[in-house]
Amino acid sequence: MVKILLCCSAGMSTSMVVQKMEKYAQQSDLQAEILAVSLEEFRDTLPRFDCCLLGPQIKYKLAEFKQVASEFNIPVDVINPMDYGMLNGEKIFKSALSLIAANKGAV
Repeated sequence: MVKILLCCSAGMSTSMVVQKMEKYAQQSDLQAEILAVSLEEFRDTLPRFDCCLLGPQIKYKLAEFKQVASEFNIPVDVINPMDYGMLNGEKIFKSALSLIAANKGAV
């Protein structure tokens, strides 16, 4: 099972993205746990996940969050703004899988 954490300023707008990602995972017979959290929940929630994707509205936090995530060897990246705006769950899910695969290859 792949575990994907999404983080945005309040955890609300990203919840719609989570629904689209979960729908894609189900249609593709992929086991996934996907959770959206707010900035304040990032540090406590991160260790349970394989990667973290940030909403485009908080891309300014990328360097800070990467530093925190490096303690747990968890990759962090920003969701493509076009995919986010279009609620493209498939592309965002595949982007998370690529991020996880690249991280496992780097270990």
